[in-house]
Amino acid sequence: MEEVTPLNVASRDSTRGKREATPGLSNRRAAAVAEPAPADVDERLTLGEVPQLAPHDVVGWKRDGVQDGVFKNLKLGRYSIEAQLDLHRKTVKEARAELLRFVRLAQAKGWRSVLVSHGRGERSPTPARIKSYAVHWLAHMDEVLAFHSAERKHGGAGSVYVLLRKSRAKREENRQRHGSKSDET
Repeated sequence: MEEVTPLNVASRDSTRGKREATPGLSNRRAAAVAEPAPADVDERLTLGEVPQLAPHDVVGWKRDGVQDGVFKNLKLGRYSIEAQLDLHRKTVKEARAELLRFVRLAQAKGWRSVLVSHGRGERSPTPARIKSYAVHWLAHMDEVLAFHSAERKHGGAGSVYVLLRKSRAKREENRQRHGSKSDET
């Protein structure tokens, strides 16, 4: 190897072929080296595209099995609000983490009826962006039984009443208090 002469490789002009870093390119590079999402973030709570809502759209959704009367009472704001979450001025990623944390806290505390204020996003470059994501995420969370746009006094189209499942502890407490149905006849 002592007799081998290195080849002279013509070096590329360092400025040729390089593009100016755009914000999108910078974001993609940052995402490529970023840590993976925390394990507690539900994969159904997407950061991708969701159906876009208008700022003043009234939204409502319920799972199969939720009684019409219960949904009507939720819609009319007849359940006491046990906690409230404000998502104003949050990024989509921050809003997702906050909403997930809030719903899990509500479950742990045994809260059944909560208010989520997402705003209408009328002055946003992408109107109703957080609203659209929040509505999509709520419909995909197992803990959520139903939601509906709030009454005007609670934020109107910029907020939703959310009805949550009973926690395991509360279900067990009800079984003990009222007795469970037996399979024996």
